[in-house]
Amino acid sequence: MFLTDEEKRILNGEEGAGKQKAMEMIYALGLTFNAEKLLPIKRAHVALSGQEGDTYWCELLVKGGATCAVPPTTNPYWDTAYLTKYFDVTKEEMELADRTGDAYRKIGAKLSYHCAPGVYSNVPFYGEHVAFSESSATPYVNGALGARSNRESSISALAAAVVGKTPYYGYHIDENRYGEFLIEVDADLKECYDWGILGHCVGKIAGSRIPVLKFKSEVHPGQEDFLYFGAEGATSGALAMYHIVGVTPEAPTIEKAFGGRKVPKAEAVITNKDLKAREDLLTPSTGEINLVMLGCPHYTYTQLLEVERLFAGRHVNNSTAFWILAARDAVNLAEQSHLRQRLELLGVRMVADTCIDEPCWKSFEGHLGVTDSPKCAYYRERRGQPFAIRRLSECVEASIKGRLD
Repeated sequence: MFLTDEEKRILNGEEGAGKQKAMEMIYALGLTFNAEKLLPIKRAHVALSGQEGDTYWCELLVKGGATCAVPPTTNPYWDTAYLTKYFDVTKEEMELADRTGDAYRKIGAKLSYHCAPGVYSNVPFYGEHVAFSESSATPYVNGALGARSNRESSISALAAAVVGKTPYYGYHIDENRYGEFLIEVDADLKECYDWGILGHCVGKIAGSRIPVLKFKSEVHPGQEDFLYFGAEGATSGALAMYHIVGVTPEAPTIEKAFGGRKVPKAEAVITNKDLKAREDLLTPSTGEINLVMLGCPHYTYTQLLEVERLFAGRHVNNSTAFWILAARDAVNLAEQSHLRQRLELLGVRMVADTCIDEPCWKSFEGHLGVTDSPKCAYYRERRGQPFAIRRLSECVEASIKGRLD
């Protein structure tokens, strides 16, 4: 792999031990994937997670004097000041959260604490080379926006932010971005939940391959639709790139989506029946519930408005907690417009800067929860809480009854 004289100096430790560590990571990654060189980036996003391994890596770089050449946005951990009013955590859990924030401040990150940076806080342009971690962010920037990022880890994304470069391989190269197989879709997608279930179907088929979706009917997905599709495709599979014919920027035609190669026969046809079967597979649980959790990926202001509309003045059951995790911008806007206050009167709480996969939620474990996100259910179930997955309107109705029929 070719390195410039400046890159060699960094690798040799001439610009400090922290920056050297970051370059060692980038260099090793490049060698692993046979990259011919390093590529300058303009943006980065780090899925910091608030877990020991990520925090240790950031602290290691900071200890060596590193700061970010490209200040990255960050995923959330959890809002310690707000949530400790409601939930108990251990001294060790609180200390790790504090360490995480301190480390990323010192390295020069932009503490956006948002898992969908391509929507609000860090939106790349078409064709722009970036280094984004976070499983749902990568398919969004590659597929919906036409920017270019590999499926980075939080470790490699932070290293790229420190160095300001990433290895030139994978989705940074034109020929690696073309579709690899065709899926035809003959289904009705009425809301972002339906797009999420479609994404779950596609991810299961795709694995890490690049699908091209051809819809029988004209579709006009919005931000939330793209977010849910990519998030669930990266949950059931390893989806990092996709094309939707006539919709996404690199697929104005099916021929363009496949890079001028022969268009293959469809590997699968997804219908309403298939979406219903996938939903039934994911959502068998019923009974009394103790939690409705929404916001994986983080909710937008538009989604917060929809929650209020669906409640229509009714109140959450006293036996059930209702939490929405949302982008800081959405929460601030909800507060300024008094939407937050109106929802709280109905028993709905919202919090920014927080992920569903954090220790502050452990008091709900062992009882049934409800969410509109298979990704949320996947992570929460690993921590000991079974989840049913339902569309938003059904989540609201379940919260009012205190049970899921």
